[in-house]
Amino acid sequence: MVYPKLDRLISTLAEATLSAPRKKVLQPLVEFIQKKVDQQEEIRLNFICTHNSRRSHLAQVWAQTMAHHFSLQNCFCYSGGTEATALFPTVVETLQQSGFEVSMLSNTNNPIYAIKYSGNSSPIIGFSKKWDAFFNPRLAFAAIMTCSQADEGCPFITGAEKRIPITYDDPKAFDHTPQQAAKYRERSLQIALEMHYVFNQIKLK
Repeated sequence: MVYPKLDRLISTLAEATLSAPRKKVLQPLVEFIQKKVDQQEEIRLNFICTHNSRRSHLAQVWAQTMAHHFSLQNCFCYSGGTEATALFPTVVETLQQSGFEVSMLSNTNNPIYAIKYSGNSSPIIGFSKKWDAFFNPRLAFAAIMTCSQADEGCPFITGAEKRIPITYDDPKAFDHTPQQAAKYRERSLQIALEMHYVFNQIKLK
């Protein structure tokens, strides 16, 4: 069971608001996960954007949460960038406001965070890294491209079994503006809704 505040947020997600074109974008990810479930194989999802600082982290965290929410076993979510920077603090704040528990493990130029969606879950370790970093899978994973810049600038992902573009607008455009917090929450909720839809489509054995 996820934390109560997080559970309440998940209960408000309305899949009916997803457009048919957006469902079509998400369908390859549904099919990849379903194939792995049918073949009783581990599911490895690596969400990739340019800096691994915003969208890819939100996608990783929400995908791992939804896998748990829908009782999908052996699903492991990762994130990476075409370069490493740092997990942007507003992403951390947005996750905390959504009901995640976040603890900083290392306060450096590239901080490391433990992110938990339930009391008994293993924490998601959040920090910026390249998509092919030691921390991430090397083979048999889906590379989910969460920004168009990374999708265009990284045409070949070594070891990826499947490459899936699911791009999102960058909330960075609103950094240091009065809309910053609202736009980060908006993007987080969009990703949460879409990951909810994806994992809700999976038929378990």
